[in-house]
Amino acid sequence: MNAENRSTSIFNIAVIVASLGYFVDIYDLLLFTIVRVPSLKALGVPQNEIDTGIGVLLINIQMAGMLIGGIFWGIVGDKKGRLSVLFGSILLYSVANIANGFVQSTGAYLLWRFVAGLGLAGELGAGITLVSEILPKEKRGYGTMIVATVGVSGAVVANFIAKMVQDWRICYFIGGGLGLALLVLRISVMESQMFHSLKESTASRGNFLQLFTNKDRFLRYFKCLMLGTPTWFVVGVLIAFSNKFALEMGVRDAISPGDAIAFTYAGLTLGDFSTGLISQLWKSRRKVMLLFLLLTAAFVFIYFQQHGASKWQFYAVCAGLGFSVGFWTIFVTIAAESFGTNLRATVATTVPNFARGLLPLITLLFASLQSRFTYLQSGGIVAAICIGVALITAYTVEETFGKELNYVEEV
Repeated sequence: MNAENRSTSIFNIAVIVASLGYFVDIYDLLLFTIVRVPSLKALGVPQNEIDTGIGVLLINIQMAGMLIGGIFWGIVGDKKGRLSVLFGSILLYSVANIANGFVQSTGAYLLWRFVAGLGLAGELGAGITLVSEILPKEKRGYGTMIVATVGVSGAVVANFIAKMVQDWRICYFIGGGLGLALLVLRISVMESQMFHSLKESTASRGNFLQLFTNKDRFLRYFKCLMLGTPTWFVVGVLIAFSNKFALEMGVRDAISPGDAIAFTYAGLTLGDFSTGLISQLWKSRRKVMLLFLLLTAAFVFIYFQQHGASKWQFYAVCAGLGFSVGFWTIFVTIAAESFGTNLRATVATTVPNFARGLLPLITLLFASLQSRFTYLQSGGIVAAICIGVALITAYTVEETFGKELNYVEEV
């Protein structure tokens, strides 16, 4: 496809819709984290069941939905088009959000969180794929930077709205309403010419198993997946259990995980913007990944040195941690740029969801280590493993900046 056939503006409607779609996606994900406890209490669930029973099951059922949805929407994106996923996923998670606001039983809550997970799984991958294919190769990093930066800021807004509204049902309604409003904008978005060209070829499209039938393809896929593990270790362990870590280190004030998440995502928003911008200036994805992984290692080390710190000092470190793992832009962009048009949506959609799906394994390792090591030592060991694997991967991964994407993966 010729460059003149593509939109040259990084603020075209596709970038705007993908950005706002990911914004609502992240809003819903974090909102659920914030309102999970009060919503279950309102449904009459006792505290011990919230901590160990139905509360954990809700998280797991949503994750199951995202894992299944990641595969489903990825295949749909390569078979039917990127816009099909943007439309379908936004519609599904918007309806699920509104339904979450009406639930009167834990059974209904479980059902609609699973449906929400299915819907949430498709948005980012489809958006990044579409933006990567529409923009000229010299500018697509700016486009994906905008998508991720606007999207991650949804977490900050979710925390603000939850505190301002203080009614978990209304918070869900707001999220659903924002998603449905997006569908109006989506009507103006055009499908990428790369996908139109692909439909005229005989290449196999959206064949998920094709990722595992060729050694080179599998290694590329595995490397893309490993790059995302430090982000979810930081968010899912160090920040999610920040109150416990702070207690172990003797932080002088009580730490609220909700506030720790808000500070972390504020840092993440700035980090996503910075990594996208630096990658364009350096004309490299690999170098930026390596830089920010080293920065992550440094902030994790600082995090474990917060003995006797004040809560504001602790929250500042959380913001720094968020900034250091703000390479979600680069992570998903590398995945999209590493594969041909006939598998691009499948990869870009499954990789971020599978990276999130590794969190239960990471937390399981963290919990099992505590039988031999202290709480802090266990956290440090898991950090070293996650960051170490990602560093090795970033060092060996292909440089994809400026790569021509108009090709297909052969069988």
